[in-house]
Amino acid sequence: MSDRLSNTDIADLTAFRRDLHRFPEVSRDEATTAKRIIAALAQLRPDQTLTAVGGHGVAAIFAGREPGPTVLFRCELDALPIEELSDAPHRSTIPGKGHLCGHDGHMAIVIALARLLSRQRPARGRVVLMFQPAEEDGSGAAAVLKDPAYAAIRPDWAFSLHNIPGLALGQCWLTDGPVNCASVGMKITLNGKTSHAAQPERGLSPGLAMSRLIPALSALGQGGPLGPDYRLVTITHAKLGEPAFGISPAHGEVWATLRTMLDAPMAALKSAATALAEAEAQATGLTLDISWHDDFAASVNDPDATRHLARALDALPIPHATGDLPMRASEDFGRFGTHPGTKGAMLYLGAGADHPALHNPDYDFPDDLIPLGARIFARVARDLLG
Repeated sequence: MSDRLSNTDIADLTAFRRDLHRFPEVSRDEATTAKRIIAALAQLRPDQTLTAVGGHGVAAIFAGREPGPTVLFRCELDALPIEELSDAPHRSTIPGKGHLCGHDGHMAIVIALARLLSRQRPARGRVVLMFQPAEEDGSGAAAVLKDPAYAAIRPDWAFSLHNIPGLALGQCWLTDGPVNCASVGMKITLNGKTSHAAQPERGLSPGLAMSRLIPALSALGQGGPLGPDYRLVTITHAKLGEPAFGISPAHGEVWATLRTMLDAPMAALKSAATALAEAEAQATGLTLDISWHDDFAASVNDPDATRHLARALDALPIPHATGDLPMRASEDFGRFGTHPGTKGAMLYLGAGADHPALHNPDYDFPDDLIPLGARIFARVARDLLG
């Protein structure tokens, strides 16, 4: 299987990536993006295309002549609810939404791989190209894995990549073991009773309980060096009552993100945070509701899968090192590697030492990474399937 794209391919793929960039859709709303992917795949004649997998997910299957393992390459469909601030001709046309994490580029890389596979199928086994929904809120991979359609494509190997600003263009970070932290959003809602601001004693305000709860939650996890016992709690939002001077409030919310390097310590951190909220509610007579959001498992690279990525990088050759791995940020791909029978690994592809950071309003995916990412994935597929 060739890993080379023509100049025409690269021009087409760049235009495709920029078209995706103009029309971003956030997690679980990626219907039009999925249709664009399905249309692009239809021209490349995969042996099977599955749609609506775990929501708006799309999976294209390219089968070899002989039996063999199934190798999955995954990218993400969703964008971010952030206003793009850019003068680029292909900037977002959707107010308040932007492809500011590079998922448009990741999709273009996997479509590039589909072009290569359309010209030469693997000698054996199957390649599955998975366009996953809802990565940004942590719900997509779990939904894909629970979808009955996934049983038909359950892979032996799963691979993914993410672009990394701050790393020289085209260089890679790669290591086995933990690479991205587990995290979950905790929303604490406290309710009491309103009163006139002149008579606060006649009401029940959550204000004091919130003022104690915020530092107490932060103290549960103060970060530090990444390691098995790493814990970080970040207060991300707080709301108290209505914006009025005449009302003593009844309603309060505290939002926090809980983070651990591994999955196992997360249960204890959630339990400790819950206990703090329950104690405050009980002590003050407030009613309490706790809900959980944006639930990301830790991403842990399997040693065997990591070796396959390293072998491909060495063969191309592309420089790689451990770099700043593991990183604090979370990534939904890790769930694929926890599925029985699947070994998974992700690599991190440099977007440029001075490139705007991920989730910044001026971020844009570097188009030069499209052929490079496709070459890496094609080499992995060839090494595993011939």
